[in-house]
Amino acid sequence: MSRDQKIRPPMVAGMFYPQKKLTLEREVAMLLENAMDKHITGKVFSLIVPHAGYLYSGGVAARAYRQIMDTNLDVVVVISPSHREYFKEISIYDGYAYSTPLGNIPVDRVLALELAQIHPQIIVSEVGHRYDEHALEVQLPFLQKVLDKFTLLPIVMGDQSKENINVLAEGLFEILQNKKALIVASTDLSHFYNYDRAALLDEVVIENVKKFDEEKLYSDLNADRCEMCGSGPVITAMKASKLLGADKSDVLLYRNSGDVTGDKSEVVGYMSAVIYKELKVKN
Repeated sequence: MSRDQKIRPPMVAGMFYPQKKLTLEREVAMLLENAMDKHITGKVFSLIVPHAGYLYSGGVAARAYRQIMDTNLDVVVVISPSHREYFKEISIYDGYAYSTPLGNIPVDRVLALELAQIHPQIIVSEVGHRYDEHALEVQLPFLQKVLDKFTLLPIVMGDQSKENINVLAEGLFEILQNKKALIVASTDLSHFYNYDRAALLDEVVIENVKKFDEEKLYSDLNADRCEMCGSGPVITAMKASKLLGADKSDVLLYRNSGDVTGDKSEVVGYMSAVIYKELKVKN
């Protein structure tokens, strides 16, 4: 099958989110309806969103997606970690589209090739996009619901090293400068601590994101003062957004799985945030 024909099918529909189109539409619509609109004054560059099943983190993700409702965009860059296979590179999907029960989203293959030409660590491949990798896929129904037409640049980071973060952030800056673009960083926070310990670890992430301090976040992660499975995507989004002109980062909502299930013995943390250039209102 050629790249012109290859479409990445929905691998986790029926597991992480509903498989039937109508049920999925209703669930996403309900999550968005219940999410508060912060009324961001300024240009949004990036969102940070969780990637668990909608039952657990859908409400947290919806809070971020609500902030871009009906935004006119050319391309959405979704960056996720790889849970299913390890590789050293940064992988952009090599097919024509990503599919969900809501339809196909075309891959921006022109931008994919432009980005891949910037550095050999960035490859166009199906590596990282295979199997039941969920972290990127679960973002797509939300994007399909809140936006009209857009193309997708689906990126999975195999190695979330500082080198790869810098390569990708600088590459995104280079290709997105004149585009109406959004970057979505997919991550969960701490995993399988008790409720109180998780809250302490996750607060370190929250404070660094609020302060828009990606260098401190990287340092705290390396020192085991906090945890994120998608640290590479998040720090990349923060760096690229700063290069593109963002000057503010707000954390919109934090919860963990214990808030949903009531079981606080081993929880997973979820955060949503928005990175933007604040519009200064003259008095």
